[in-house]
Amino acid sequence: MAKTTAANPSRVLIADDNQQNCELLDAYLADEGYQVEMVYDGQQTLEAVARSQPDLLLLDIMMPRLSGYEVCHRLKSDPATRDIPILMVTALAEMSDIEKGVDAGADDFLTKPVNKLELTTRVRSLLRVRHLTSERDRLLQHLENVESMREEQAAR
Repeated sequence: MAKTTAANPSRVLIADDNQQNCELLDAYLADEGYQVEMVYDGQQTLEAVARSQPDLLLLDIMMPRLSGYEVCHRLKSDPATRDIPILMVTALAEMSDIEKGVDAGADDFLTKPVNKLELTTRVRSLLRVRHLTSERDRLLQHLENVESMREEQAAR
């Protein structure tokens, strides 16, 4: 289900202040058919998420203007963006760094340097969850609409 189609590719936002890191992640994902956007600081990340509502965010922790922790916390605190999976991609590998990311709401972690197979596998898995969640939400909304119509008809 997470496999993208040419007509409806999954949108992946890469947020890292190092352009080479962004380009490497983009190159690793190129064969998967995702629509990729890159941003280079925390504030740009929040703006890009608000504008394009990506299906997945690959987020560096150490960025200018706002840290990845702060970006993650803000996105997970907002009902409009809390369901976007966040994969933190970082050079920080201490358990305390991971705990801080978990506390901020991160869904998964990758340590730099990134292994291509590990990246593509985790991206595919997180996108599968994202698309299943979206499909569930659409079905629940449809059921609510059907129930509302039945109640209206019964009231007549």
